[in-house]
Amino acid sequence: WCCLLLPFLSSHWIRYLNSVCLRFPFFGALQVVWITGASRGIGEVLSMQFASLGAKLILSARNKEELERVKRNIISKHPDSKVEVLPMDLSSDEESLKEVVHSAESLFSSAGIDYMMHNAAFERPKRGALEETEEGLKATFHVNVFGTITLTRLLAPFMLDRGMGHFVVMSSAAGKVPTPGQALYSASKHALNGYFASLRSELCTKGIKVTVVCPGPIETPVSSGATSSSQRHSSEKRVSVERCAELTIIAATHGLKEAWISYQPVLAVMYVVQYMPTIGCWLMDKVGAKRVDAAAKKGNAYSWNLLFGGKKSA
Repeated sequence: WCCLLLPFLSSHWIRYLNSVCLRFPFFGALQVVWITGASRGIGEVLSMQFASLGAKLILSARNKEELERVKRNIISKHPDSKVEVLPMDLSSDEESLKEVVHSAESLFSSAGIDYMMHNAAFERPKRGALEETEEGLKATFHVNVFGTITLTRLLAPFMLDRGMGHFVVMSSAAGKVPTPGQALYSASKHALNGYFASLRSELCTKGIKVTVVCPGPIETPVSSGATSSSQRHSSEKRVSVERCAELTIIAATHGLKEAWISYQPVLAVMYVVQYMPTIGCWLMDKVGAKRVDAAAKKGNAYSWNLLFGGKKSA
């Protein structure tokens, strides 16, 4: 039963980290931070918050115009910021990604990358596992897994030559627990977690750090712009994108190996699955079909009612 108290105790610990550590971050003002998926959402907010800490920024995403917009916003709020835009498509071939890595390493007088923020991700609408298509499978894994791992393989040698570097991976709670209605996305995040946990063990004695961040549902502009009452209700328990970015920076700058960022009930489910997997699997079996049904109706897919409510509607 002590394990069931951990999610609640951890929330107090995270608040302590936020109140104390964020004021005294172990972060050098001259460090270079490369952020993928920087044109919107968590990536955009991470960029702004790192700029406030004095970081030199490299912003990457597919849409150059949106990256330029983010850069302008950063400069307007932090005029002394040093920001470079480096468009990139993670689904590109290895040679194209190699050119991007060399370009990133050459910026800021070839200072090299200190923090690689793997934030870009492809997420499809929620649907049943057997409803997914080959096209969806390829699109999800090309960005979430293949591109991210390839970029890591290409960048790591530069970090190893310097004897230092930090990969920060924006994974998901879906990479820690079964996620009915998001099977492909969950599979891709489980793959990332496995790869980077292994990479950490291999390179930790060579100056390379890895932090895996696993957020639950996040209040992004997309979810906050929902129009139906059910969508508004489902976003009530989402962590704000600003809060998620703050805690991600805390986790990274203090060298945490893994960080979970979520409200209940998702956080509680993560702990149960982690420490009591038999009970965790039973819980997920109870909510699986009902969660897919709730998602199809654009309802609340993160509610306690999925466990304690009635049976799935026909």
